[in-house]
Amino acid sequence: MLRSCTAALRTLRALRGRREGASPAARDPVLARRWFSTEKVIPKDHALPNPSWSKDLRLLFDQFMKKCEDGSWERLPSYKNSKLVKEQLSQAQLFTRGYEDGLGFEYVIFYNDDEKRTVCLFQGGPYLQGVPGFLHGGAIATMIDAAVGMCAAIPGGIVMTANLNINFKRPIPLCSVVVINSQLDKIEGRKLFLSCTVRSADEKILYSEATGLFIKLDPEKSLI
Repeated sequence: MLRSCTAALRTLRALRGRREGASPAARDPVLARRWFSTEKVIPKDHALPNPSWSKDLRLLFDQFMKKCEDGSWERLPSYKNSKLVKEQLSQAQLFTRGYEDGLGFEYVIFYNDDEKRTVCLFQGGPYLQGVPGFLHGGAIATMIDAAVGMCAAIPGGIVMTANLNINFKRPIPLCSVVVINSQLDKIEGRKLFLSCTVRSADEKILYSEATGLFIKLDPEKSLI
């Protein structure tokens, strides 16, 4: 599972640009190109509240946005696609952003640089059902991979999932909100080791635990 999606790369560029004090155009090549173009297309940031978000998801979002005020946490933007892909892949889009609002993956990721960890607030919509009334195991595995992968990609750059081991403890009710905590445990050369837990909105119920190994890739080298 290659984590070199251009949408993720744009998130990393924007994050690093803010820390370096760069202008919006300098930290986002797509934005720069649009400033000097007649095209009036503003990419939608899907990591912001929309009418489908539940009260629990909005409450947690507001709590973490409050934590962002002192700079200890940062909200990571999330886009469906990018103009930086090759022409033949112009229809490509981020897998977790392929549903209409409220039907699939509704989530936002916050990052703490000092602690090297992310918190993903996730609400699984009705199109992600497995056993009636519960979230499909593959859907939560997808979100674990996305959340842990982002936690690895910020310090590691372009990374690829080498191993993802998930222990499912309890089924997750459909359309409920869970908190996915991901932690970078150690780095050995090109290897990044991470751990993760999935808990209820109040963090009292443990739904899943996971560990992951990600490999840092050389962007100049082809995987083919």
